[in-house]
Amino acid sequence: MKNHEDVDIVIVGAGLAGLTTALALHRLGVRSIVLESSESLRITGFALTLWTNAWRALDAVGIGESLRQKSTQMKGFKIASPDTGSFTSQQALDVDGKFDYESRCVKRKDLLEALVNELPSGTIRYSSKVVTIDELEWFKLVHLADGSILKTKVLIGCDGVNSVVAKWLGLDPPVSVGRSAIRGLVEFPNGSGFDPMFHVNFGGGVRFGFLPVDDKTVYWFCTFTPSQVPSYEEDWQENPMKMIQFVLSRIYKMPQEAQDVVEKTSLSCISISPLKFRLPWKNLFGNIVKDNVCLAGDALHPMTPDIGQGGCSSLEDSIVLGRCLGEAILNKSDNEDDEFERIKKGLEKYGNERRWRSFSLISVAYCVGYIQESKGKLMTLLRKVWFSKYTPSAFLKMANYDCGPLVNKS
Repeated sequence: MKNHEDVDIVIVGAGLAGLTTALALHRLGVRSIVLESSESLRITGFALTLWTNAWRALDAVGIGESLRQKSTQMKGFKIASPDTGSFTSQQALDVDGKFDYESRCVKRKDLLEALVNELPSGTIRYSSKVVTIDELEWFKLVHLADGSILKTKVLIGCDGVNSVVAKWLGLDPPVSVGRSAIRGLVEFPNGSGFDPMFHVNFGGGVRFGFLPVDDKTVYWFCTFTPSQVPSYEEDWQENPMKMIQFVLSRIYKMPQEAQDVVEKTSLSCISISPLKFRLPWKNLFGNIVKDNVCLAGDALHPMTPDIGQGGCSSLEDSIVLGRCLGEAILNKSDNEDDEFERIKKGLEKYGNERRWRSFSLISVAYCVGYIQESKGKLMTLLRKVWFSKYTPSAFLKMANYDCGPLVNKS
């Protein structure tokens, strides 16, 4: 065999799940290596909404408080009328006090840098693209594009929707939901003046919304069905002005303050991507864990953004995985076979904890998006009745999940 490097734990992908998993292990005194195919940290997506479950996970790795200082706590929804475009109703979060909630929008750059700053130097290896994975007895051999090989006891795939590790495990690739998302981040130098609320408008095949990140920064999104848009063009990514024009054509009835959010967005701070998800039963019955290999984050549960749980659930994964794997590795044994058996059982425990949770999140997100964007009189009526009464509680219920501490105290 070619020259190789022995590494105890290899994490593929320096995104949210990969970095948080590495930090969780680091907090437990377990070293890992994170492989990132890009030349530097990838700051895509601009911002993400983090709910109660995500903040519990961030607190578990010790970076929650620093991020709270840079973000605004959301109080509820401002809902625009599909007929007039005006914000005609409000719905407070946790209206009946049933849930202890926390919801804030955080810049992705701030979040990823907070994770990187807590990791030991050398943890992340950039320009390290995984091309193939082989086996050598219990070990996994990770072949990189530069010809180098890492021999590892544990392989964790945090490499997103097009995961090489998921493919190696035999999971089918995510499928398109027939919708796309345009996202943007806009700065208001003198302050945006927006209330700390989710401002939303949907119906007729389009879902638009925006919310403040802090006093001066606003994150916005527009999800839509390309097949219902005659003017949709494939070159929007290269021509971001077309995206702005499209969104404005869909929100022209809304107040000027909503249109300003889109109009004032820098062309470098807008992106478009197709929405994909993994068929939820694949997570129940497929190989999300096999021996000493597992998945986390979008590689495990790609889902639509309709309940804001994609990033949150990735953080959950990382804490549960860190705890299960940490217990296995830190229980020292002189017998190597015993160590591999402990790792296998630890990852199986992780998989059992995450199967039904990811199934539920993927399913609920898909259904919420379908109802919110569907056309037709019946769906419009259902949306009006359902959103005002059930959406806030649905958001809070899915977010009211505790991944637990890094160290199992039981």
